Amino acid sequence: MSSTTITTAEPANPAGQRRLRILMSLGMVLLILLLAIYAGIRQGILLAIGLGFGITLEGLGFGFAGPWRRAILERNTHGIQAQLLALGLAALPCLLLLDIPVGELIGATAPVGVAMILGAFVFGIAMQVVLGCGSGVLVNAGSGNLMGLWALPFFIAGSFLGTLHLPEWRSLGQLEPIALSDWLGTSGAILLTLGLLAGLAWWFRQWMPSNNHALPRKFLLAAGFLAGLAVLNLLVAGQPWGVVYGLGLWGAKLAHWSGMDLAGFAFWSDAGNAERLTQSLLLDITSVTDFGLLLGAGIAARWKGPLATQVSLSTRLWIAEAIAALLMGYASRLAYGCNVGAFFSGISTGSLHGWVWFAAAFAGSMIGVRLRNQLIGGSR
Repeated sequence: MSSTTITTAEPANPAGQRRLRILMSLGMVLLILLLAIYAGIRQGILLAIGLGFGITLEGLGFGFAGPWRRAILERNTHGIQAQLLALGLAALPCLLLLDIPVGELIGATAPVGVAMILGAFVFGIAMQVVLGCGSGVLVNAGSGNLMGLWALPFFIAGSFLGTLHLPEWRSLGQLEPIALSDWLGTSGAILLTLGLLAGLAWWFRQWMPSNNHALPRKFLLAAGFLAGLAVLNLLVAGQPWGVVYGLGLWGAKLAHWSGMDLAGFAFWSDAGNAERLTQSLLLDITSVTDFGLLLGAGIAARWKGPLATQVSLSTRLWIAEAIAALLMGYASRLAYGCNVGAFFSGISTGSLHGWVWFAAAFAGSMIGVRLRNQLIGGSR
């Protein structure tokens, strides 16, 4: 099997790097101001939040798919423990805010069903082949990772295609959306959510063979920043942090511009979705935070220093990455989100489907990490 090797390197230049950092900082401020003028203050703030997500994830080397992979293959659970910490830090204020009868805040509540469970399971497999979830693909693409850039358009296409078949998948059967606060009240939902997160964190901590159980400082920082940004996103956007809807909308806009009639599809004939097809992407909440995440990752990558990447992968793996990214986008639509919209936002706002999603996606990841290893081994 033939292979492709691409090397990109830049010489170190401290003075030039300092100038670049100043220009990037000014550029971020300018972009936020321009968007606030064009689309309103809320959109400008949301871009700033998206930039914060991207800078945090790339700058602190944090993510969702990678920690799951390390837990499965190496029994290193620091990353998952940090994710659970971030969830706990976000869940308490989010559940309290959703209980306040002021404004129009909504949680990431979605139904549990056959398609949702299957979608989460397939997503878990595919994200380990791609080495990134929805946010991970954006971060990898934004930071200049060639495989991330390769995977992004396929994820977008898959997410869009998933919207076209939703009624058929949902007809397989699903429950009504269940919010823990409806069952147990806000206090009960908080206690149950924090208790389950603490129990999982303890279990993953015991899973580690090493006595070095202390979380790295950068993971503690990442957990705090992600939680704070997620709460801020809920307050400003009126809804939790999401990724998949924006990517599906990008694909739908491309299809719409190419002349495809989407009026016959239930998802895009919905009044809100139909309106977004005709509006600028800069007016869509999720798209703006996705743009910010993409740009923030790029800024963080360049802030660290000159880019230097080397890719040496077989044609087999490039093809596998494309197929997996397409499946991941499609499955995320069936599963009502990815590690962000379903797992992080679902659990932190008290949705039962977030817990079911986590179980199904983690089970899929256990297959996915071995599948990728087989693909790499078979390409040598």
